[in-house]
Amino acid sequence: MGFTSRGNPSFLFFFFFFFFFLCLSTVSAYINSTSSNNDEVRRELASGRCNWFRGNWVYDVKYPLYDPYKCPFIDPQFNCKKYGRPDNAYLKYRWQPSSCSLPRFNGLYFLRRMRGKKIMFVGDSLSTNMWQSLACLIHSWVPNTRYTLIRQKGLASLTFEEYGVTLLLYRTQFLVDLNVEKVGRVLKLDSIKQGNMWRGMDVLIFNSWHWWTHTEHIQPWDYMEDGNRLYKDMNRLVAFYKGMTTWARWVNAYVDPSKTKVFFNGVSPTHYEGKDWGEPMNSCRSQTQPFYGRKYPGGTPMAWVILNKVMRRLKKPVHWLDITGLSQLRKDAHPSAFSGNHPGNDCSHWCLPGLPDTWNLLFYSTLFSS
Repeated sequence: MGFTSRGNPSFLFFFFFFFFFLCLSTVSAYINSTSSNNDEVRRELASGRCNWFRGNWVYDVKYPLYDPYKCPFIDPQFNCKKYGRPDNAYLKYRWQPSSCSLPRFNGLYFLRRMRGKKIMFVGDSLSTNMWQSLACLIHSWVPNTRYTLIRQKGLASLTFEEYGVTLLLYRTQFLVDLNVEKVGRVLKLDSIKQGNMWRGMDVLIFNSWHWWTHTEHIQPWDYMEDGNRLYKDMNRLVAFYKGMTTWARWVNAYVDPSKTKVFFNGVSPTHYEGKDWGEPMNSCRSQTQPFYGRKYPGGTPMAWVILNKVMRRLKKPVHWLDITGLSQLRKDAHPSAFSGNHPGNDCSHWCLPGLPDTWNLLFYSTLFSS
């Protein structure tokens, strides 16, 4: 004898109530599961388990991320294709982290998220390299949007007018002050008065190291000053540590983390010495491929060790873009002889498009995940 619901309203009510409750429970469980997964991803990014700075370079036919001939912001110094670089492979490498993936850069998303904000790069010509890269990345997404570009001595600004987003560049070789006094040019290791120019920004991206090693005719100072004492010279690593400690004190004293996010773009390597990657007779000139290997033979620069020590002592949050290791692998990415206003062999700066685009991808990913 079979059981039937025909003519039994109580059963129908119970059946539909049970079905509705089952569906509601399933949807609720899915939402909770999705929310839990998102929270887990955020926690993973915050805990550093997803290390964007460890990985390898892979060939990607979709690269580069913009056309150098269509970006109006590239200085001759970085515009390798315009000044005759014949190979193209160096344009095609994408950084692939070992345990996760970097998002593709989305210029519209960047502009909408940063609407009305000011982003300042503070540092030497490698900051210029990175500033122009970010400008090109954004411009490639909105090629017809209106912008205002103002260049003055030591300061440049680029505003995407529709969005009110301003990218600023403050040129300073050492972050600490370099003053002209009666005795000559004095690098003040314990003074950072120029920091007043950096206040009020929504994002700050610092960089320094490139000029600390310069000597003789390209050294831009005559004395170093620490406290009230002048030095004709001192160990450059010691000087760098003193200068970065002064910068860290400035961050601790003047940065409000609720209003300003701070980044430090790590030590950018050079490739003048082929012995660093097993080719003692060569430099970056004529290099067309990255270094392939589990570990760069040249080792970790001492400047990285010093910067790491300074970062660990900061009291305010600073996002360290640890680009040193991944950049060491790119012996192929320098302008070398293909620079418009840097005579000789430039193995310090980087072609655009090129490696600084990856630095900005790391900045972009960190900015919107923190």
